[in-house]
Amino acid sequence: MANQFTALVSDPLAAEGVALLEHSGLFVRVDVKTGLDAASLHAILPEYDALLIRSMTKVKAETLSHAKRLRVIGRAGAGVDNVDVPACTAKKVLVMNTPGGNNNAVAELALGMLFAIARKLCEANASTKAGKWEKSKFMGGELQGRTLGVVGLGAIGAIVSRKAAALGMHVLACDPAATDRRARELGATLVDFETLLHKSDAVSVHVPLADATRHMFDEAAFAKMKKGAWFVDCARGDIAVEADLVAALKSGQIGYAAIDVFAQEPTPTDNPVLALPNVLCTPHIGASPREAQDNVGIQIAQQVIRYLRDGVIENAVNTIA
Repeated sequence: MANQFTALVSDPLAAEGVALLEHSGLFVRVDVKTGLDAASLHAILPEYDALLIRSMTKVKAETLSHAKRLRVIGRAGAGVDNVDVPACTAKKVLVMNTPGGNNNAVAELALGMLFAIARKLCEANASTKAGKWEKSKFMGGELQGRTLGVVGLGAIGAIVSRKAAALGMHVLACDPAATDRRARELGATLVDFETLLHKSDAVSVHVPLADATRHMFDEAAFAKMKKGAWFVDCARGDIAVEADLVAALKSGQIGYAAIDVFAQEPTPTDNPVLALPNVLCTPHIGASPREAQDNVGIQIAQQVIRYLRDGVIENAVNTIA
């Protein structure tokens, strides 16, 4: 089995992860070719047995039609909405991800956004750099004592809940899979979705994108939130209806939004969200810290190696016959 496979790394991957592939004794060739457009990817994909990606490479059914030898796709990260998983299953291509490696990084970004909103950090920074000294304009407020609604008590939502509670926030959480006991362990009170919307000063979203969560934050959901509440989304862009969020921000129903994810990425420069003064935007950097990228890059390399060498399947999101 030694030196019989080829691997393509089509998105930036931790150097340690690439080194693991190269020194595993499994691969004749490990190619790192990032930033490929669809046509370029299609042209070279027939050469490879393994494809390692992050979020930028889009693996569609058309892409898979060019995958003559592909056996496994390794996603360095948790989300696989950039991969047509049913098409991979039909093609007998195993898809694996790395849940957990960037959980803390995403949770810290969400909390950092809450701090930035509460203390008006973005506005104060811009004002001070413009030569102004508007101290009284940026009094802001504290997070302690505010009520935070956490939608989703999975790995990331659990970290957000625990750390927010440690900051002195009152944490409400909704998750159909969570128990009252689990919520209490995280310093949260389990409630239904509507109660969370009604009672929270800020809502932070931590659910995967699925049929049940797509557009769960629409005009009706925003209308049920407290007037002037904050909305933080570090999960997936399509969880919120962007047009409805823009309308709620313009009307003042939502006082401030902080979003790391968009329905289309990169988001168009004319996206109305970008023009609003009460929005903090970042370019999907939740999982970007070096520690997180090292973790998921090493983890996915190890999983691909173990699968091709030993047939061990870890963190698969599909089943192949």
